[in-house]
Amino acid sequence: MSNITNKPLLEDIKTLLQKARQHLQQTVNTTMVQTYWNIGRLIVEDEQEGKERAKYGKKQLEEIADALTQEFGKGFNTRNLRNMRQFYKTFPIWQSVNAKLSWTHYVRLMRIENKEAREWYITESIENNWSARALDRQIATLYYERLLSSKEKNPVKDESKNKTQELKLSSTDMLRDPYIFDFLNLPHQSLLESNIEQALMDNLQQFLLELGRGFAFVSRQQRLHVEEQDFYIDLVFYNFKLKCFLLIDLKLGKLTHQDVGQMDTYVRVYDKFHKGEDDNPTIGLILCSEKSEAVAKYSVLSDSKQLFSSKYLPFLPTEEELQTELQRERELLIEDKSHE
Repeated sequence: MSNITNKPLLEDIKTLLQKARQHLQQTVNTTMVQTYWNIGRLIVEDEQEGKERAKYGKKQLEEIADALTQEFGKGFNTRNLRNMRQFYKTFPIWQSVNAKLSWTHYVRLMRIENKEAREWYITESIENNWSARALDRQIATLYYERLLSSKEKNPVKDESKNKTQELKLSSTDMLRDPYIFDFLNLPHQSLLESNIEQALMDNLQQFLLELGRGFAFVSRQQRLHVEEQDFYIDLVFYNFKLKCFLLIDLKLGKLTHQDVGQMDTYVRVYDKFHKGEDDNPTIGLILCSEKSEAVAKYSVLSDSKQLFSSKYLPFLPTEEELQTELQRERELLIEDKSHE
């Protein structure tokens, strides 16, 4: 940057590119939300056939989903078609849908039964530029209900602002949204992972396999359905000595309480739907790689902490070992890139 003499020209070009990206993401989002609303409308109109409470055959919806999935990709499975149907039922007038919010926002919003609360969350999401993660956090902590019942509202508002400050919607959030890739039928992995993130996962995977402590690779970017939303676990391993799954989430940034809570949810869901009867409880591992430091933190549900301390630890790399490895790999990667 210091070698550039015509900085005004550079700033003008950067501004143009930023505006173009914002316009592109807004166009894609508006098109997707409107298309899903119209698909929901077509399904509702067809199932009702003039009757307000007509029953709709599950098999018929599955047949439509299968046909759409074959031609347009996995974004049109039965579950998402049900979401589209519910979307139209929740917002039967298109003018009531605000295209500033993403489909991910609406998947969460339409689960709120209280119409006044739902409308309030919509307004707050737009005015405060909340990401879908921030909206999740506010709903989960009953922000609307707490504000309504509190005599002193400023402390509640201040706490909310502090907790969501780092969860504001950024220009990359929408472009990294899995629903966007499903809508466009694009591969997730090649677009979601930066080069450094991809390389860190490659090296981390190799590091664990070479430890000789019973690790076996299971999956990468594994899709996990949580509370009507789809998330992706960066790495999944199975340890044959411990007879348990290890879920790994890699973050390029600071560790937040939201990250820990999200991993706890992943572990809980994985135990419920993936763990075998003979398997021990699943454990999670959050790795955060920043410019100046690396953080590694195991996530263990409270009823498994005793087992983790007594039996798991001898077979797992320590948090300090993982931090050292992560930091070393990041420095090597950045050094390699500086020589390219």
